Amino acid sequence: MRGIILSGGSGTRLKPLTTVTSKQLLPVYNKPMIYYPLNTLLKADIKEILIIVAPERAGDYLNLLGSGRRFGARFTYEIQDKPTGLPEAFIIGGNFIDKENAVMILGDNIFEDDLSEDIKNFQSGAKIFVKKVADANRFAVVEVDENMKAISIEEKPIHPKSDLCITGLYIYDNRVVEIAKKLKPSARAETEIVDVHKWYMDKGELQIAEIKKEWIDAGTFESLLQAQILAKEKLRNELK
Repeated sequence: MRGIILSGGSGTRLKPLTTVTSKQLLPVYNKPMIYYPLNTLLKADIKEILIIVAPERAGDYLNLLGSGRRFGARFTYEIQDKPTGLPEAFIIGGNFIDKENAVMILGDNIFEDDLSEDIKNFQSGAKIFVKKVADANRFAVVEVDENMKAISIEEKPIHPKSDLCITGLYIYDNRVVEIAKKLKPSARAETEIVDVHKWYMDKGELQIAEIKKEWIDAGTFESLLQAQILAKEKLRNELK
């Protein structure tokens, strides 16, 4: 299994905080934000990790994380010149993935659940992680049947068919590289990760797991504050 952390983008929703640094390098209480998705991968014994960054921030990531040796892993860095869709990560990382399966996590996603076993036990197909939310129209939404099998997937629907949003952690077998290469840009001029999910769904190979504890997409001021509070409370409980 290979790990990918996608930390490109310009963080426009968090300006002026992101004027001089990457969103994923902002502090979440006592750690840089990227430490949280990185820890999710390391806990699952992922030792080979590709970190995809924007060109103007590459040196900052290298200074912070280095080779990965002190984390017990090996880090590879690649540049994403401009954000043209999440699936591009699999094209950029095609040689890195090679014949292995891959787990990708977004650099601003923080999970309180321990997802190690889901990652370690993955064999083939695809697996996504969903969370019940009150504002599902802000996210990609999956509609499921009584057996938690996906029926439909929509990107930021005006009228969501369910309250299950798709979080920023995805596991795929190595077919994902060729799937990503064949995607056409949407009306947003980006390729869409939901189209990758749909490819596996149509083949009956999309697995779904539900997040039980906190999940935060720390890309707004409100969610960044929420992440700060969660991290502080977790550290306080650990010290008791």
